[in-house]
Amino acid sequence: MQNVKIADVAREAGVSIATVSRVLSGKQNVSQKARERVLEAVNRLGYRPNRIARSLRAKSSKTIGLIISDIQNPFFTAIVRAVEDVAQLHGYSVLLCNADEDPDKEALYIDLLMEERVAGVILSPTSSSSAPYHTLMQAGIPLVLFDRRLDDLRLDTVVVDGRSASKQIVSHLIEMGHTRIGAIFGTADASTGRERRAGYMDAFEENGLSFTPELVRTGVPKARTGYEQTTSLLALPKPPTALFTGNNLLTIGALRAIYEHHLAIPQDIAFAAFDEMDWMFLMNPPLTVVKQPIYEMGEQAANLILERIKQYDRPAVLVELQPTVYIRQSSTRILSPTS
Repeated sequence: MQNVKIADVAREAGVSIATVSRVLSGKQNVSQKARERVLEAVNRLGYRPNRIARSLRAKSSKTIGLIISDIQNPFFTAIVRAVEDVAQLHGYSVLLCNADEDPDKEALYIDLLMEERVAGVILSPTSSSSAPYHTLMQAGIPLVLFDRRLDDLRLDTVVVDGRSASKQIVSHLIEMGHTRIGAIFGTADASTGRERRAGYMDAFEENGLSFTPELVRTGVPKARTGYEQTTSLLALPKPPTALFTGNNLLTIGALRAIYEHHLAIPQDIAFAAFDEMDWMFLMNPPLTVVKQPIYEMGEQAANLILERIKQYDRPAVLVELQPTVYIRQSSTRILSPTS
């Protein structure tokens, strides 16, 4: 819908214009019920900031803000490189911010980027809530999401089809004879964790098997989570015979726990992971992995933000890239009937 005004949003949500303004500016003195009605109306009507906000955006710098979820994760390092390559090619610089999987820290960086009048923002959301990003939209600052999606906002988004890849890799483990497959995923606050867990469940359902709830773990997607959850899984009276980790940092922690328990891969426990990193070529045996087109994801996000800067009102675009599953020696042992 074109030329939607703030009054239209207020009418649709059944609240005052002042309430809509407070919600979109990020103020807290609004009830949760009213806030939800306003955000739903904004999404339904496709509301965009007024011409005053757009005039402020016109004064922005030739800088793109990039908020990543965890600077220690090599996945995001590759994203940064791709975004920077595209930005520099078009005369833009990149202001990098590390949210460290912390929504409060992310909110502080959003405020900072608004103060800096960046031309646009690319980010990987730290949570499933869309509220923190309405302040950017109200200010007329273009926003592109990558890696993680927000289902209740119509925004340019670049993601990977993690659900189907996870289903494929877990189905492979089942084909190898495993039914007690441990899995460690990121929290449900991020779409990546939800989708990869859903793929795990799909594999069991498609193969006519019931999964064991105690074998599926979630947590902040960091190495310590992988280590702690793998240690816990290995301490079960009947530990898993195979393990699937949902990102490369979880993989690092899980491998540390496996080696500390003096277990051999794949003889004692089969192993598969989401994300392929350069260091994995040093592994013996080679790891079965889901490889994401990381650089392409960063390129697509950067190109989308540049397009959005030029044409703010164009329809939102969802780009879903396809990863590749590589079956290698870490998961190829077929269990004996007594295993």
